[in-house]
Amino acid sequence: MAVQEARQSTEPGAHAGGCACGDCPHGAREGHRRAVAAFLVKRDGFAAGQGLPAAVAHSASASRQWVSEELTQSADLVAERRRAEGQAWLARLWLRTTGTVWAAVVVLLLVQSLTAIGAGWTTARTAGLLAAAVVAGALTAASWFHRARGGALAPVIGEDNRLSTSRAVAAAWVLLVGYAVLVLAVRLAAASGPAERDALIAGLDLARGAGVVTVLAVVCGIAVLVRRVVGLRVLAQRLQKVRADRPRAADLLTDDSGRGTFADIQYVVLSSAALVFAAVRLARRPDQLPDLPWGLAVAVLVSAATYVAGKYAEGGRPVILSVVRSREAGDLDGPIRTGDDIEIRGAGFVPPGAHTADRLSRMVVRIGPVHVHVPLVPVTGGFSNPTDAVLTVPVPADVEPGRLEVQVVTAAGVETNRYTIDVTE
Repeated sequence: MAVQEARQSTEPGAHAGGCACGDCPHGAREGHRRAVAAFLVKRDGFAAGQGLPAAVAHSASASRQWVSEELTQSADLVAERRRAEGQAWLARLWLRTTGTVWAAVVVLLLVQSLTAIGAGWTTARTAGLLAAAVVAGALTAASWFHRARGGALAPVIGEDNRLSTSRAVAAAWVLLVGYAVLVLAVRLAAASGPAERDALIAGLDLARGAGVVTVLAVVCGIAVLVRRVVGLRVLAQRLQKVRADRPRAADLLTDDSGRGTFADIQYVVLSSAALVFAAVRLARRPDQLPDLPWGLAVAVLVSAATYVAGKYAEGGRPVILSVVRSREAGDLDGPIRTGDDIEIRGAGFVPPGAHTADRLSRMVVRIGPVHVHVPLVPVTGGFSNPTDAVLTVPVPADVEPGRLEVQVVTAAGVETNRYTIDVTE
């Protein structure tokens, strides 16, 4: 199937359902899919030893360099199509978020209509619907002004183009508290007697809403703190960040590499449970702020502290542990000479989220004053070089014999420590 898709992508045709030019609604997605299919065919073909020109087939180093250059060019095309798809997806997201917001308003209307059977329609139900319509209108306007950045989700998308867990949790609490205040405001405007107005104003007392106000203050502070912590760690090269092509819902529960993280999961789960409880309390007592019990509030605060501690603990600077001469079967042991391959062993060479070919090809090894790009060595289903713990690069002829320093520059632009080697003639 992949071979057929790769062949079809090179065939000229009209703007049919498989258009890849980017002008059609699904052109960016189809173009990315076909570019990926063509790249996989080329990579697996090179891994099987197919497609090598006769001029380089006799030399292992020359064929490896030629294969790496070909794969790099194909990977750059895939990356370009992937970025185009991400931008097109973001441009369409504002319509989806707007539709979701107004669908929630309709669901609220249906729920209130069903629960009003027998109990009757009250002023609180009207206030809830009007407050929901105001919030939905504000989110719709925000979606329009930020339609190129994801609509209403733009404030919770981080600088790395991923959904931020801390911002999403804080935004959810802000929406809930803002909605509760609007409900009280509408009820206060419709109140007929002074006793009812005094009761509604008393519903905003800190003694009744201390729990929810405390949680709101903490989660908003954590959203600001985490942004500052991540920014400082990136600038200090203690954390490697690679920009994502587009935000995904899974970003709320995973790290940059797509693996689930305990700190994020527990923060989202406990915060969601507390939000549901607060929403139910607001539905039962629409005359005051949701009175979040202190036991549940403290649980959310402990979860938030765990999340912040996880942000401090994640990451780390890449490090070179050793550099040895790469030896194939049958080769004689000896020192490192010009033209030999060296094997750099360490940790953290491939940042989270940088496992695609276009980012792997950006890795550079500095041998003295010479910069050597790490060659891509394909195998079926992936690459054997580079990896997170081992890099293999040739020592070029431009390297002068003597004592030299080796340093790795990752795809995130972070430099490792310097490691000294001796190169002989």
